[in-house]
Amino acid sequence: MAEGTGDVNGLADDRALLGRTSTAERVSDILRSRIAAGFFPPGTRLSEDSIGGALGVSRNTLREAFRLLTHERLLEHQLNRGVFVRMLTDEDVEDIYRTRALVECAVVRGLGAPPYAVDGLADAVSDGRRAARAGDWKGVSTANIDFHRELVALAGSERTDELMRSVFAELRLAFHVVDDPRRLHEPYIARNGQILEALQKGRRDDAEALLVEYLDDSRRRVVDAYGTRGAAGERGA
Repeated sequence: MAEGTGDVNGLADDRALLGRTSTAERVSDILRSRIAAGFFPPGTRLSEDSIGGALGVSRNTLREAFRLLTHERLLEHQLNRGVFVRMLTDEDVEDIYRTRALVECAVVRGLGAPPYAVDGLADAVSDGRRAARAGDWKGVSTANIDFHRELVALAGSERTDELMRSVFAELRLAFHVVDDPRRLHEPYIARNGQILEALQKGRRDDAEALLVEYLDDSRRRVVDAYGTRGAAGERGA
């Protein structure tokens, strides 16, 4: 078989992009984490000068990072205004939960014979309970997301993990604008524990049934808690 070299003309000119793209990915990782943690709330305009200066990266690198996060639906470019952290709509939230139900329930349904590797789930449940005792509702939110990230990881699929990383990051945009995070997140500490217990006992069907009910109830609560505040944020943007 002949060696396939393809057309390499001009590749040397693209060599500089390798370092920049790698840096842009690292910058996007930093910004994604900051957005998830609420340092840049939905509706925030991201300043190229201040962020680029703080991170010590070029304008082109930062714009590439912005492009990556826009593709993940975490940022949006508004013509003649700049780049903003997205403010989700009710339709966005509904679609996020539709995706969660399709993926998370399929993961549980597709589990093989027990026992299941649930140490990560147990750690997330413990973290949520500990955060609740401390009145740290942002910490409870993080533990809830971690629980479901660990649940998806039971599939052992890097592609599914990557898909849901973006979905969970986008979901947190809604969490950051609700007025009463305790009311939103507290009920799911116990419900995470119920799903964990079902999996620990090898009751996969029970775990799936609990998850279906969990996600449907969570969807209604988030839409209810988020809708009025999100709409107000859009009007003020």
